Amino acid sequence: MKSVMIVFNQANTGRVEYMLDVLGIQGFTFFEQVQGRGTNGGEPRRGTHAWPEMNSCVITIVDDEKVPALLEAVKKLDMRNEEVGVRAFVWNIEQTV
Repeated sequence: MKSVMIVFNQANTGRVEYMLDVLGIQGFTFFEQVQGRGTNGGEPRRGTHAWPEMNSCVITIVDDEKVPALLEAVKKLDMRNEEVGVRAFVWNIEQTV
């Protein structure tokens, strides 16, 4: 199993939820009001006067075979509007209870 964390501009919330639904990914944890800045020239998302936009984050645990389709969907979403930004990170899950 893998954990996939998707960090995205709040403007993409509906698109990310739709993407998970289309891929049959039902379980996830959603974080709102996530602050940060991308490593590749991303502007800060701080919710301040100077940097008013904010990010959100979704973490889901999926079977290994779902990861390629999920990452491809994230890449397509990012390519729709690269200035808004969306990134996915994957790591192994050793155990769950």
